[in-house]
Amino acid sequence: MAAGAGLFITFEGVDGSGKTTHLERAAAWLAAQGIPCQVTHEPGGTPLGDALRTVFLDPRWGQVDGIVELLLVFASRRQHLLEVIEPALAAGRHVLCDRFTDSTRAYQGYARGVPLSLIAEVDALATGGRQPDHTLLFDLPAETARARRTSRRRSRPAAMAGAPGLDRLDAEDLAFYRRVCAGFLSLAAEAPERIHRIDSSGPAEATYAQVQQTLAGLLFKEVPA
Repeated sequence: MAAGAGLFITFEGVDGSGKTTHLERAAAWLAAQGIPCQVTHEPGGTPLGDALRTVFLDPRWGQVDGIVELLLVFASRRQHLLEVIEPALAAGRHVLCDRFTDSTRAYQGYARGVPLSLIAEVDALATGGRQPDHTLLFDLPAETARARRTSRRRSRPAAMAGAPGLDRLDAEDLAFYRRVCAGFLSLAAEAPERIHRIDSSGPAEATYAQVQQTLAGLLFKEVPA
């Protein structure tokens, strides 16, 4: 990381793990400490990326080939890096990003079966192999994550194609969720210095306390009051 540049911190985990909620809380907490951050998400984060996200998640397409998914998310990711992430980091702002290439490895690699070597080749082309400085991985059993996701989608209004909050990934079975979770844990084992595991199986406040403690270790000497 260049001198004066911000930190690139990603929040990862299976759908339903709580990463998005805790990213938003963390951003508000950091802003209160005088450290405003660029908050963004994938797929998406730019007008083009958000359009690709809509295509990616639309349930009308049914089951989509893993390589098609791979190309969609990396097209969005390259635009995201060029337009949002790299300019923010160069300006000295920390970036908190909901998902990045670890999600592609877990979902399209471990869960869909796209070879990790192929993902690495496309990553090199699209991002130059850009890695986050740190990653918070929200670890939750697949059964719990899918149950949470199912409960939430039943309670939210209709989103796409007349289906009540249902997107393509919501419709995946438990075996798919298990492969995603196993993929994330494998990635964490391979990069223990970068990927910080957050146990999100307990109450939300216990999970958030871990998030604060981890971010404080990265950005402060101790947890601010």
